[in-house]
Amino acid sequence: MMMQTQSPSHELHTLSVHALSQALHAKQVSAVEVASHFLARSRAHANLGAYVALNEEATLAQARAADARIAQGQAGALEGVPIAHKDIFVTKDFVTTAGSRMLQNYQSPFDATVVSKLGTGVPGGAPGAGMVTLGKLNCDEFAMGSANENSAIAPVGHVTPQPVRNPWDTTRVPGGSSGGSACAVAAWLAPAATGTDTGGSIRQPAAFCGITGIKPTYGRASRYGMVAFASSLDQAGPMARSAQDCALLLSAMCGPDLNRDSTSLDVPAEDYSRTLNDSIEGLRIGVPKEFFGEGLAADVRTAIDAALKEYEKLGAKLVPITLPRTALSIPVYYIIAPAEASSNLSRFDGVKFGHRAKDYTDLADMYKKTRAEGFGDEVKRRIMIGTYVLSHGYYDAYYLQAQKIRRMIADDFQNAFKDCDLIAGPVAPTTAWKIGAHKDPLADYLADIFTLPGSLAGLPGMSVPVGFGAGGMPVGMQLLGNYLQEARLLNAAHRFQQATDWHARTPEGF
Repeated sequence: MMMQTQSPSHELHTLSVHALSQALHAKQVSAVEVASHFLARSRAHANLGAYVALNEEATLAQARAADARIAQGQAGALEGVPIAHKDIFVTKDFVTTAGSRMLQNYQSPFDATVVSKLGTGVPGGAPGAGMVTLGKLNCDEFAMGSANENSAIAPVGHVTPQPVRNPWDTTRVPGGSSGGSACAVAAWLAPAATGTDTGGSIRQPAAFCGITGIKPTYGRASRYGMVAFASSLDQAGPMARSAQDCALLLSAMCGPDLNRDSTSLDVPAEDYSRTLNDSIEGLRIGVPKEFFGEGLAADVRTAIDAALKEYEKLGAKLVPITLPRTALSIPVYYIIAPAEASSNLSRFDGVKFGHRAKDYTDLADMYKKTRAEGFGDEVKRRIMIGTYVLSHGYYDAYYLQAQKIRRMIADDFQNAFKDCDLIAGPVAPTTAWKIGAHKDPLADYLADIFTLPGSLAGLPGMSVPVGFGAGGMPVGMQLLGNYLQEARLLNAAHRFQQATDWHARTPEGF
């Protein structure tokens, strides 16, 4: 029998994904109650600008269906637990904008595979985890940005586009492009969220907002239904407060999707929770000297150094390594990613879907005006760079050379992994900066220096909260593993979080 909906408890939002799942399976609380509580919090904290789309009717319908499955003994692994999705994943019940005027009010006829796997399952496939979608989260336009200041869509509760605000200091950025996801989790507006990582867009906002986020090996999670930015780099991943929660989410998200995604790996999904409590005695942690040189803020370094000492106390061994082409990752990434964006975004021309200019004289004029009106400045900037490096006479000089160096960067990691089991270092050179502080786009690009190498190599990487820097802003440590070593990363992060409480800290007022 379905349990009666009760008045929401003020404690519900402080429960982890794991704890919520246990409470729901034990029928101590209903999915409707939990969803209603988070919806109320999302509206109450609309000033943060985290959500760009809510559909209370759809959310509560999903919650009622989850309660029914629990009552019938047919519950999925995470049945009834709420989650919010970055607005880069298409969804049937919520508009999908990718943060752009180009897709304003776009309604997809299907759900992205990641959304389906976390929900009721891929049509014709195995049942999903049973999670309930709260809404869509703000992001930089087409996932292009490091601060979440590039969204062209007005958040819920606002009439004009607004930057997402960091809950630890609302005058600062939450990081990007998954800034809405990081903000929502940090401010307890959702127990978990999806993000995408092209050059660091899960790890960097997770670090800036003091939460945990993981980007799996490229191809582990399906890209089907993810609005494409750079197809050889984009990868979905979960964001939550702890490694334990990320393990539960990643187990549900991953797995082959060969019929829908040509970049999907034919590798079975894993239960990443299985090895969380394994000992890390003797674990070799590589510390690249290139990650600790000039440009790394002193407060960030202090927090990272303390975290590395904690790992030594836990039995791990620190191993000096070198990643000699780290500095080249920025020019390589900002050639390859814009080139792929230029190609991917050519589909937005006003013909089949999305924005179309109202006044035009012919087809060519429609293309020009539609794209001029629909795309924001940062997207136009990257399209122009990408078109340039792919043009005749420049392809060999720029794009082909960048691909060669990309291969060398990947080789550097393989050489390093001969001496270590995983690699640790800072996620970003500084903590979150003030909104509007970076007037030059290059300042944002340089902030990606530590996350880009792993993305170019297609490696799994995650951000783990390890302390606070100047102004009380969170610092995240990056852990990188070899291909398909997500379980090892999550184990190392979980053991650290069992010994520390940085991941459990909460911004004042939330």
